[in-house]
Amino acid sequence: MRHFELYVAVRYLLARRKQAFLSLISLISTVGVSVGVMALIIALALMTGLQQELRDRIVGSAAHVYVWKVGEGGIADYQAEVATLSAQEHVRGAAPAVLGKALVTTDKGEGFITVKGIDPQLETRVTDIARAMTSGGLAGLAPASETDPDGIVIGSELAQRLGVAVGDTVSVLTPHGSLSPMGMMPRTRRLEVVGIFTLGLFEFDSAYGFVSLPVAQRLVDRDRVDFVQLRIDDIYAAPQVAEQLSARLGNGYITQDWADLNQSLFSALWLEKMAISITIGLIVMVAALNIVASLILLVMEKSRDIAILKTMGASAGSIMTIFLLQGLIIGLVGTTVGAAAGLGVAWVCNTYKLIRIPMDVYQVSYVPFRIVPWDFAMVILAAVVICFVATIYPSRQAARLDPAQALRYQ
Repeated sequence: MRHFELYVAVRYLLARRKQAFLSLISLISTVGVSVGVMALIIALALMTGLQQELRDRIVGSAAHVYVWKVGEGGIADYQAEVATLSAQEHVRGAAPAVLGKALVTTDKGEGFITVKGIDPQLETRVTDIARAMTSGGLAGLAPASETDPDGIVIGSELAQRLGVAVGDTVSVLTPHGSLSPMGMMPRTRRLEVVGIFTLGLFEFDSAYGFVSLPVAQRLVDRDRVDFVQLRIDDIYAAPQVAEQLSARLGNGYITQDWADLNQSLFSALWLEKMAISITIGLIVMVAALNIVASLILLVMEKSRDIAILKTMGASAGSIMTIFLLQGLIIGLVGTTVGAAAGLGVAWVCNTYKLIRIPMDVYQVSYVPFRIVPWDFAMVILAAVVICFVATIYPSRQAARLDPAQALRYQ
C-alpha cells in the first residue's frame, strides 16, 4: 500500500501537460529549500570559522590564565611563584612577564609598540611564539657578550613597517628615563633584531616586541615581574581554573582568563552568528510557504482524482499520506541539494581563501569556513521538519475531501 502512495505522490510531482504549472511550482519550492539550506550552512560555516580562527590565534598568541599579586607592586621572586603555579592542577606551563609601552624607530619608519619582557625558556610553555618564528629565534634575546647589544623579537608586520630584518638595530624610546634639570628625560636604547615572528594576529604582528626580562625591567624601570602567565590543559576550562586558583592562592592574588579578556569580541561574534542564522532561516520558511501553496493548488487540481481514489477504496489516511510524501520529497531533495552545495561552496572558499578581508580590522587576512557537524545536522533536521510541517494542512484538506461533492460537477 505504501508503494502505491509513494507512486502517486511522485506522479503528481512530475505532472506533465496540463499540470506542468504545478510541477513548476514544486520545482520552485525545491529550489527555495535548497537555497535556504545552502545559505544557512555557508553563513554558519563563516561565523564558526571566524570564531574558531580568532580563538585559536588568541590562545596561541597569549596565555590562557593570568595571575597578578596585588599590594606589593608586582612579583619579586617569580621563580618561586612559577614553581608553585606549575604544580597546580590543570596547569601545563607557567612563565613571568613584564609589559610596557615604547616607541621604536629606524631610519625607514617608526611605531608604538608593547614591549613584553619574557623568560625565553619558560615563554615557550605558555605561548606559540617559538613556533611562530619565521627568522631568528628567542635564543638571541640574551647577548653573547657584554659588548653586544640586547636583542628584541618583533612581528612581521612591524618589521615590514620599520624596514628591518634579523641583524639590524632599532631605537627603543620609553617614557621612563633619567631625571635632569630639564625634567624627566626619556630613555633610548639600541636593540638588535634577533628574530621575526608571525602569530597570525595583527595586534601582535604589528605592535609587539619581545625582550628578555632584565632588558624589559630596565626599559620600564621596574624591579619586579608584573604577572605570571599560565597555559592549562583545556582552554574551555580556563574560567573555572582561574576561579579555583584565585580561591586557592588567597586574597593576595587576582586571576583572569583569556575568555574574560576577550568576552566582548566573542559575544559580538555569537550575536552576529545568531542574527544571520535567524535571518537566513526565514528563507527556508518562505520555501515552506511555497510548499503549502503548491500542495493546496495540487489538491484543488486533483480533487477529481482524489474522489476517484476514495471511491476505489483509498482511505483518508492514504490520501493524506500521498500529500505528506509529496512535501517530504520536496524537503528531502531540496535539503540534500542545498547541503551538498553548501558544503562544496564552504570547502572551496576555505581551501582557496577566496574572501579576503582587511587584517588590521578583523585580525585575520581571509574569511575561514568551518562546518561543525552539530550545526550541519541541526540545519538539515530543521529544514526537513519545517517542510514536513508545511504539508500537514493541505494533506488534511485533501483527506477530508468529500467524493460526492468533488464529482458532482465533473
